[in-house]
Amino acid sequence: MDLLNTLVDKGLRRELPTREEALAVLATSDDELLDVVAAAGKVRRQWFGRRVKLNYLVNLKSGLCPEDCSYCSQRLGSKAEILKYTWLKPEEASKAAAAGVAGGAKRVCLVASGRGPTDRDVDRVSKTIEAIKEQNEDVEVCACLGLLSDGQAERLRSAGADAYNHNLNTSEGTYGDITTTHTYADRVDTVQKAHAAGLSACSGLIAGMGESDEDLVDVVFALRELDPDSVPVNFLIPFEGTPLAKEWNLTPQRALRILAMVRFVCPDVEVRLAGGREVHLRTLQPLALHLANSIFLGDYLTSEGQAGKADLEMIADAGFEVEGTDTTTLPEHRADASSCGTGGGCGSVCSSDGSNASDASDVPAPSGAKAVPAVGADQARTDLVAVRRRGAGTDLAPNA
Repeated sequence: MDLLNTLVDKGLRRELPTREEALAVLATSDDELLDVVAAAGKVRRQWFGRRVKLNYLVNLKSGLCPEDCSYCSQRLGSKAEILKYTWLKPEEASKAAAAGVAGGAKRVCLVASGRGPTDRDVDRVSKTIEAIKEQNEDVEVCACLGLLSDGQAERLRSAGADAYNHNLNTSEGTYGDITTTHTYADRVDTVQKAHAAGLSACSGLIAGMGESDEDLVDVVFALRELDPDSVPVNFLIPFEGTPLAKEWNLTPQRALRILAMVRFVCPDVEVRLAGGREVHLRTLQPLALHLANSIFLGDYLTSEGQAGKADLEMIADAGFEVEGTDTTTLPEHRADASSCGTGGGCGSVCSSDGSNASDASDVPAPSGAKAVPAVGADQARTDLVAVRRRGAGTDLAPNA
């Protein structure tokens, strides 16, 4: 297929595809799916080999969030029967993180519900970061605390944080449909604050909320502009008790096409297979490893994931290897912050004037219709969504 040959060539050269090419990936048929995966896999292997980075979530504060994000089980007004607890003590969070590190995680992600941290919250998280680093000097720590105020990113960096996560989630044009208590611009501002403070920026999306192909391409191109080092791709977990409980718009095949599109648009970036992979990819999860070079190990914030042991077996059976702490995840040109006088760019190419180069191609734009609903899309699948009842905030051992 000419489209895929073009995209592979661009990905190997770190050239950006056009919007039309990205849309065309999403419009490919199921008959072409393995060709799409194979093509994107070539780009993934060029920049990340057969390594898989493991990340581990620790939910520092669960539930009771004042924001109204429609997709979230912790939102204002959520009736989802999730765990609810206030801040874990630093030693409790460090103990939870240690379980993930023992399971092979290279990065620990510290997450707290809420609009954004107070200065006291930043102090609390800083102590938690220090406690984790004391026990595991080589582990990366990423904080995810919501919208940042001036100076907070710098304080987290001083405490030892390596990265900050704040997802864009969906396109600017549809953001107001899923959240009203803050804006898309607020999210962009927080990612920029993290970047400016010297933290590795982590920002991604949630697919499966009823968005169009154009919305998906819009948010991925917006992420490319923000230049994060890692892009988590989440698939909506439709919790009972949330406004999107009946949004079952994804098939395993569509989820793979979305991952492939992200890889083509951000060829040299850490693409992370994140929340919802077990729910929507199901038995096709191993194919996603040919597209994403990073996954979460074990459970998520409020839902249970695949058993950590099964994650490790899946990686080995698919012919991949877990990335060690002695390996730099990002390619050298991105890891070197001085590359080209810029951050390297999500798929950027160094040209003489420091701009990004991209060669356009005459690929017809598909219609970008809504995702085709899966069979039974109007019915809740409580058999696929299990609320987390172990790990942080409980007396039960975590899944790692």
